[in-house]
Amino acid sequence: MVIMGSNMAEAHPVGFQWVMEAKARGAEVIHVDPRFTRTSALADLHVPLRAGTDVAFLGGVIKYILDNDLDFREYVTAYTNASFLVDERYVDTEDLDGLFSGYDPETGSYDRSSWQYEGVDAEGADGVRAKEQSSSYEAGAGGAPLEGVGEGVASDPTLEHPRCVFQILRRHFARYTPEVVSTICGVPVDRFLRVCRAWTENSGRERTTALVYSVGWTQHTTGPQNVRAGSIIQLLLGNIGRPGGGVYALRGHANIQGSTDIPTLFNLLPGYLPMPDTSHENLAAYLENIRGKDQKGFWYNADAYTVSLLKEYWGEKATPENDFCFDYLPRINGDHATYRTVMDMVEGRVFGYFLLGQNPAVGSAHGHLQRMAMANLDWVVVRDLAMIESATFWKDSPEIETGEIVPEKCRTEVFFFPAASHVEKSGTFTQTQRMVQWRDQAVEPRGDQRSELWFFHRLGVLLRERLAGSTDERDRPLLDLAWDYAMEGDEPSAEDVLRRINGIDLRTGKPVNGYPELRADGTTSSGCWLYSGVFADGVNQAARRRSHLEQEAYDLEWGWTWPLNRRVLYNRASADPEGRPWSERKALVWWDAEKGEWTGHDVPDFERAKPPDYRPPAGAVGPEALRGDDPFIMQADGKAWLFAPSGLVDGPLPTHYEPHESPVRNLLYGQQGSPARKVYGRPDNPSNPAPPEPNLDVFPFVFTASRLTEHHTAGGMSRQVPYLAELQPALFVEVSPELATERGLAHLGWAHVVTSRGAVDARVVVTDRMTPLRLPDRVLHQVWMPYHFGQSGVVRGDVVNDLIGVVVDPNVFIQESKVLTCDVQPGRRPRGRALLEYLEGYRRRAGVTEETGTRIATAGRLDPPAHTERT
Repeated sequence: MVIMGSNMAEAHPVGFQWVMEAKARGAEVIHVDPRFTRTSALADLHVPLRAGTDVAFLGGVIKYILDNDLDFREYVTAYTNASFLVDERYVDTEDLDGLFSGYDPETGSYDRSSWQYEGVDAEGADGVRAKEQSSSYEAGAGGAPLEGVGEGVASDPTLEHPRCVFQILRRHFARYTPEVVSTICGVPVDRFLRVCRAWTENSGRERTTALVYSVGWTQHTTGPQNVRAGSIIQLLLGNIGRPGGGVYALRGHANIQGSTDIPTLFNLLPGYLPMPDTSHENLAAYLENIRGKDQKGFWYNADAYTVSLLKEYWGEKATPENDFCFDYLPRINGDHATYRTVMDMVEGRVFGYFLLGQNPAVGSAHGHLQRMAMANLDWVVVRDLAMIESATFWKDSPEIETGEIVPEKCRTEVFFFPAASHVEKSGTFTQTQRMVQWRDQAVEPRGDQRSELWFFHRLGVLLRERLAGSTDERDRPLLDLAWDYAMEGDEPSAEDVLRRINGIDLRTGKPVNGYPELRADGTTSSGCWLYSGVFADGVNQAARRRSHLEQEAYDLEWGWTWPLNRRVLYNRASADPEGRPWSERKALVWWDAEKGEWTGHDVPDFERAKPPDYRPPAGAVGPEALRGDDPFIMQADGKAWLFAPSGLVDGPLPTHYEPHESPVRNLLYGQQGSPARKVYGRPDNPSNPAPPEPNLDVFPFVFTASRLTEHHTAGGMSRQVPYLAELQPALFVEVSPELATERGLAHLGWAHVVTSRGAVDARVVVTDRMTPLRLPDRVLHQVWMPYHFGQSGVVRGDVVNDLIGVVVDPNVFIQESKVLTCDVQPGRRPRGRALLEYLEGYRRRAGVTEETGTRIATAGRLDPPAHTERT
């Protein structure tokens, strides 16, 4: 097992028990992380690396696999797009100094048409729109649409053609040698090669390796490409869709998975259906845009998923004649994500804010900007278990001390609604492994505490009452909602809501048994197509609790896993193209010729009666077009993508780029950082300089942050609890003994950490956990801090997120909060107005302006423009 980008033992301790059980059975555990943690202590091998260099490390592993012919060739040839030919116009980073073909430095975006397969219709060239709307996220369930793949893609099964994906992959990663990896990452060559050997020796026909990551991978300007690099390794080694393999995205708490499956994100509808944008005049135009007209796979049935969702929203009001109320859905026209919204608050374009289980005053990047934004609103509604900093910022935030917020003049009215905790309400959690588990209410909420179901149902009822009789068309979406849930007292039945999420056959009134039963003619409803089956046969499948001792290994009667209770996604890949297990030791599902169906230890993630030798008829589309050996049933071509011809906006292959703030020049290319990253160049969001900019010595150290076991995220729950506060009573910064000597830092004494955004006080912990990294021209120091502290609770401390600026990945708009540059000085920081002057002095010495870090194109002889808010 390889754990990278995660401190699983401390951040996910319940799940980590299974890692320890695997280790007790002989599994080797490798932990790759900048810091030696409790996970490292329990691993067989810890590999420290420089924060933000994950793609370089993983690219080296890919090269090792390819150079030594260690890929699982039968799997790769049959189940990935390795043999597919790419358009002759495609040019790789190897020839463009770190850029792919189609780059426009003026917009910082790509025209992706040259990345397509040979002979396949090009994806739309509007890279600006794709980047501004985070279009990659909108392809989360079915992959990006493709046109012209119905009759197959030009390919070379020998994998020798210079334009086949396999050869492009080989050439792209050719320079990621062990020596280069060592130089970039600061990892000794022998330790890197030990990882390569362990990973490859434990993969193949008879063995599999699991890859585990978390936000240590995702919270980067290259976050999705980190995950892509890991996925490429797992595909080359045949570790996807097979028992003991896979890529595990660990979730930070119990229902993060559920909150993305049925999201409150600006660009997604439930089940990862894209939110319509202003180019979608009607339902037909929307469907034409989100799926290819002749593509393979179950995403072709997005019409059924969409219409069923519209029927769940608006019931009898949604008819074929009115496009099933499609016009009631909002349209997006750009970046409406959380950080853009905060900046719009500052600029007076947003007037109100709902905060539900969020504490941006402490928990979001650039805490200072968050608090100043909230201070410019008319109102904020906070629903939480305690009076968190986002409810009290107007009277006790750090800006009170500096004079930037004056309580008597702060315009924002705060409404605090106490929330019911998870033991005070019934409902579900959807966990890391996609498992939906029902929880029963244990105790009644006290006082004014209420559940989310009560709050939003009551809010909706009051709004509908206020609008009753309105003839304004803009009020119809709210007035026409089909809110006919069964009630339990004064709130909707959570179980009935789950039943409606599952979906109903409107002809019979009975729950559907799975997403294949959903139809596009308006005779089914479903609140989330992925969850269809959670109420199969009218039974709450999520509430099942059959003992592990009474079941086989996959525990199919404990909870319910989407889709259709399949525990391993794409498990058709666990059998060879003829339907036989790759090995008896790793058997999961297989074709039973006598019964004429797929069977096995898991629910087959494949059409049960489709034989391995099935070949689609001419003109087939959707599921019918999937061959019997196409295991990746949601992909437009039925294959796993080593090379992404569509979908991602920052490149079809992972490429090493330095973090937005880095003290190190990119040693592979002239292109320093991600050329498509989103920077918000403005005076209140300064960046520290990075090559080729000067004055790197002002912020010479690499900073990273993460969680403690004893506290929870922004600390709103844990800092209120005395016994947890006692276990971790103060904010601290971990530094190496060498850095402590260099800066005059005393163990358990005071120090402060500084960036161009802020400065925070912390106790010093001098420890070998932070290993200095030896690069060719210097010794590079890294420092680490937890981010749980704020100005309320039993224990208090400065807000670590005040150090972090806002720069985001262009695919999903996640902030780069796991790596930046900083300075560390002994003693406590200045207070009050003196702090503002202190920070201004740092910015002046570093030459920081609103243009710093915004000239994102640095390859070749480009004369890049500054991407500031004004330009």
